[in-house]
Amino acid sequence: MTDQERRDDARRAIEGWDTWAAFVVRTDFGDEAAWREVLAELDGPDGDVETGVRVLDAPCWSGASVEEVLAAVDDDEGPAAVFLADRHTWESPVRALLAVDTLWEDESGLDPEYYQELVDAPAPREFRLVPAAVHGVHANLELGNLGFEEFAASAAAGPRGVGRPPSGPAPPGQAPGGVFRGQ
Repeated sequence: MTDQERRDDARRAIEGWDTWAAFVVRTDFGDEAAWREVLAELDGPDGDVETGVRVLDAPCWSGASVEEVLAAVDDDEGPAAVFLADRHTWESPVRALLAVDTLWEDESGLDPEYYQELVDAPAPREFRLVPAAVHGVHANLELGNLGFEEFAASAAAGPRGVGRPPSGPAPPGQAPGGVFRGQ
């Protein structure tokens, strides 16, 4: 499949995209049982998708890179992040998806004389999270409650580098559904 065909396929998938629907792209088709587990966790305990999810589940996306997915969903009106179900998802015992920031910009070409801090510590572009955390991350990014960097830092802080939904009530001074706990 050509890049243009992939872009067209992605545009059809996000056509009429609901701001509150997370966008999940399947890029590996090696484990159907694991894929069904991911879908079940995205649906939630009652099998109802509370906030919605748009799934791009087409074999033409098999082996697509992060760059190819981002090029296909590059749209000012698109989601703030996309979530990829890739080979590593199937290898992960918690079926960790890859969250990718669609607004990320490569800052390596900036003049270090003026932007040294950005050059030395670029913002993260991606992190791993369990499927149950997708809706919370997506909603907070769309609302602007939290930035992608905050979620990535929280996930990185855990021993496995995988973000999970917060458990229990929010700590004093933090909004419910805030940064998830890393594990």
